[in-house]
Amino acid sequence: MQKPIGKAERRQQILGVARDVFAKRGYHAAKIEDIVAAAGVARGTFYLYFEDKRAIFEEIVDRTIARLGMSIVRVDPHDQARSVAEQVRENIRRVVRILLEDRATTKILLSDALGVDATFDRKLLSFYDEMASLLEQSLRDGQALGVVRKGDVHLIAWLTMGALKEVMFQIVQRGAEYDEDKLVQGAFAYFAGGYLRVGEDGD
Repeated sequence: MQKPIGKAERRQQILGVARDVFAKRGYHAAKIEDIVAAAGVARGTFYLYFEDKRAIFEEIVDRTIARLGMSIVRVDPHDQARSVAEQVRENIRRVVRILLEDRATTKILLSDALGVDATFDRKLLSFYDEMASLLEQSLRDGQALGVVRKGDVHLIAWLTMGALKEVMFQIVQRGAEYDEDKLVQGAFAYFAGGYLRVGEDGD
């Protein structure tokens, strides 16, 4: 006899299905009917867990935003165990891994999240501001240590985020396969060739 699905498992199942539906159809075209049909549940079951389409969409995006926010670790130039270059590479790897592990959500985050409504836009822009602020602080620290070239840290932060976002957008939109190590090393080399004064050998 098959064990009945618990509430937590059912909720997670609906979330996973909704994520795939949003990634395939886009937020505005996706309907609750599409989600419940794909999940094999009644419409009433959906409403036991989520208020509406926006609520489930918001939770999907919020989860990824939270994971990305926790993945960025401030670079410690006094770390005896790891060079600045190694720490930068680790930060890039953590972000890339999260985005590659769940391509459906990454596609949603990069393609559909902005423009849902004004409140959601403010939340998303606030997240990008927070990420840019963390990056700016690391860039200032790097400039003080001489491992980041002089320049407008606000603009450099935007350029850095924009470069990574575009790479991920191309990968998830085109369904391209890209090795994580190759992607991390390529991104690091790109940044090192631009504003970082950190050698490929980890100096």
